[in-house]
Amino acid sequence: MTWLLLAEAGVPEGGLFDLDATLPLMAVQVVLLTFLLNSLFFRPVGKVVEDREGYIATSRAEAKQKLEQINRLEADLQDQLRGARQAAQSAIVEAEQEVDRLYREALAEAEAEANRTREKARREIESQRESAQAQLMSQVDQLSAQIINRLLAA
Repeated sequence: MTWLLLAEAGVPEGGLFDLDATLPLMAVQVVLLTFLLNSLFFRPVGKVVEDREGYIATSRAEAKQKLEQINRLEADLQDQLRGARQAAQSAIVEAEQEVDRLYREALAEAEAEANRTREKARREIESQRESAQAQLMSQVDQLSAQIINRLLAA
């Protein structure tokens, strides 16, 4: 209470700085206001800021881990894709070789069949020629016999 009495006492007018009871009262008010602001406002805000920084730090760490995992998965998928392309390429080459082999076999078989058919046709023609020749020879023999019989009869 003495401080209040001193604060209410008359203030001498004059000098550049008047040092009276208001200076300690203002100092107490500043300390009290600082304490109240710190306990009511700055500490909760500081806690929220620290929590937020912690959340951001963990989120960044998780994001880095996920990015590394994605990079590993991407590398694995690239390797699998390379392997699949090579497998597809080898399958295409094998299929082309198989088609070429089947084509050659079919061509050889067709040529063999054509040769067999040509040989069979040649044999049939030869046998028909021989048969026709034999028939002609028999007809020639008959005609010559008839000619000789007519000549002898005449």
